Amino acid sequence: MECFDTCPLDPFYMLMERPLPLLHTSLNRKTNKKVKCLFLAKLILTFLYNAITVDVPNFVLISTYMAVMARLAPDGAQFDARQFDSKMNDLLATEGKDFFTSYDEVYDSFDAMGLQENLLRGIYAYGFEKPSAIQQRGIVPFCKGLDVIQQAQSGTGKTATFCSGILQQLDYGLIQCQSLVLAPTRELAQQIEKVMRALGDYLGVKVHACVGGTSVREDQRILAAGVHVVVGTPGRVFDMLRRQSLRPDCLRMFVLDEADEMLSRGFKDQIYDIFQMLPTKVQVGVFSATMPPEALDITRKFMNKPVRILVKRDELTLEGIKQFYVNVDKEEWKLETLCDLYETLAITQSVIFVNTRRKVDWLTDKMRSRDHTVSATHGDMDQNTRDIIMREFRSGSSRVLITTDLLARGIDVQQVSLVINYDLPTQPENYLHRIGRSGRFGRKGVAINFVTTDDERMLFDIQKFYNVVIEELPSNVADLL
Repeated sequence: MECFDTCPLDPFYMLMERPLPLLHTSLNRKTNKKVKCLFLAKLILTFLYNAITVDVPNFVLISTYMAVMARLAPDGAQFDARQFDSKMNDLLATEGKDFFTSYDEVYDSFDAMGLQENLLRGIYAYGFEKPSAIQQRGIVPFCKGLDVIQQAQSGTGKTATFCSGILQQLDYGLIQCQSLVLAPTRELAQQIEKVMRALGDYLGVKVHACVGGTSVREDQRILAAGVHVVVGTPGRVFDMLRRQSLRPDCLRMFVLDEADEMLSRGFKDQIYDIFQMLPTKVQVGVFSATMPPEALDITRKFMNKPVRILVKRDELTLEGIKQFYVNVDKEEWKLETLCDLYETLAITQSVIFVNTRRKVDWLTDKMRSRDHTVSATHGDMDQNTRDIIMREFRSGSSRVLITTDLLARGIDVQQVSLVINYDLPTQPENYLHRIGRSGRFGRKGVAINFVTTDDERMLFDIQKFYNVVIEELPSNVADLL
């Protein structure tokens, strides 16, 4: 047994202290066969000992580590942390359960979760009857103050999950900011504010959205008067913290919604700057529909043994969303194809996605010139105009909305039955967020993709990324809506 002490790696320490970060500090050099064997032997013994003698919250991860270790580079090769990240995610996707988590309790009803009576009243008044899969697993650990990473497809109730967890924990007698929620867009931040207010209606919660394009002085006035929860975009929230208009002294909960977008280029540095200003023991929640390896970096730096609730990649495409493509040989033929569709189909409400703001304006003008009533929104419009357009679309007075990926993150437009990707997204990850606008919470919907010869590779990549087959649009598409 003395030979095991010669192994420079302590797997139990690693698994307990950094369960998902991938042994960077210990295996980032050439690792010979003897060390690998010693490590794996010690790993097995550690597992057997601790499974019997102690309650290890994350011991289920040990078999995963062993499987990933078996897939490492050959002897003598340099250990590649990114490759290990990729293999870990592949393993979770192909061999993991539907929800890979160290918190196994599932609650089939909101009543069983031990929530405050007035919070339950708000949940039921909002229209929820039974918790979705992510809510069944995700609300209670967040309510218990645990750091959480929760991944589920768009439209399954992630927003209500963290809103419920926040509302359950607030001290309503203390009119200070106790929870901060960050979102990548103004529209999403305002949507979260709306859900938070609705669910907390019987609790007397005070919520404010700090977003760009609105009055800084008004933000300062409202924050000075006192709120329980601040929802905002990174730029404005950081500005309020820097001005000390938003004080983090009483902050206990911090949530990143749509984490993959938040940590992408342009947001990552702001997020890290905000983290540096928060209390060290703040509870952290990371929520997203997709969770690429770079989004998991935050767990290494800012989260304490987080509970993981992750779904397999092949489940990321929404059930109930029928997906089709239409071959359009040339870009200029897309407009005729679109107009033919709208003359053929009886559509309640639909969203058309294009890739640039300029094309939003161009397509809007072309559709209106052909007597189609459409609305449009993109990032160059001022905030007030965008608010009016979204309000009209939500109310149903506007039935067709043309937009960029700005709308593709978390905007809950409940009546949308059809999404048309006039342009395929430039990244496969954005496809999920786009088609997630239709069929939310189990409602049926249709997604139609216009595909030119240049788009064939991206269509292939999307099908491979989500492990789906997108079929050619049938002639009876009208029966599907």
